[in-house]
Amino acid sequence: MKIDKNYHTFIGCDDGYDESKIAVFGAPFDSTTSFRPGTRFASASMRNESFGIETYSPYQDKDLEDIKIFDCGDLELPFGSTEEALNQINTFSSEILADGKIPCMIGGEHLVTLGSVRATAEKYPDLHIIHFDAHADLRENYLGVELSHACVIRRCHDILGDGRIFQFGIRSGEKDEFKFAKDHTYMNKFDFNGLEEVVEKLKGKPVYFTLDLDVIDPSEFCGTGTPEAGGVSFKELTKALKSLSKLNIVAFDINELSPHYDQSGASTALACKVLRESLLYFYK
Repeated sequence: MKIDKNYHTFIGCDDGYDESKIAVFGAPFDSTTSFRPGTRFASASMRNESFGIETYSPYQDKDLEDIKIFDCGDLELPFGSTEEALNQINTFSSEILADGKIPCMIGGEHLVTLGSVRATAEKYPDLHIIHFDAHADLRENYLGVELSHACVIRRCHDILGDGRIFQFGIRSGEKDEFKFAKDHTYMNKFDFNGLEEVVEKLKGKPVYFTLDLDVIDPSEFCGTGTPEAGGVSFKELTKALKSLSKLNIVAFDINELSPHYDQSGASTALACKVLRESLLYFYK
């Protein structure tokens, strides 16, 4: 894929495309948001605010300056057609994967994950998903619509089937979603208990990691459209990311920051640190 160098980048992600092993791109789409919109502004806000943090991670003793990552910028996604937006994400992710790189997508609402999962499952038929979220996202439809951020993991299940989706931190959803999970996904409610066992089970397999930032408690991360009390801490999340670094993460995404719901900027700064840690943990 031929991409001109982008000068508005996430901190430390300004290497050339050809030499990079991870390609970051934004998917600024929130047309199916069920409560408060605004995630379309996340990727641009994170790029701007990322220069308030450092490229160096004291958690890992690693530095983004020492690895090769390219920031592709944002896709120009149509707001009038959800399917076309997903098709464009699918196509772009496919091109990154075809070039032997790891796609890292910044959403956007959580539905954008479906476009990238479609592409990744095509390249890796044995794909598994690890999903961190406050919400189950397993509805068959939301207000009669099957393409909604409330249904994204159910649509991913349509692709992958039983036994290949592992959910953590879930603390909200319809009763039917939790019933569905008992038979079709592995769900650990409220926290990351059981994650190490799942990591051992999935070693050597291709894994897609999708992170909805509202898995974090709103006392630490209030800048989201659907805050849900009772979440994990930033420290717990970074510990979980470290566990995932043992896996073959072939693609990943970070979603559901709505920066304007936290005027302090603390939620955006937290999202930037989560992205920095993820890039460093998943870089091969």
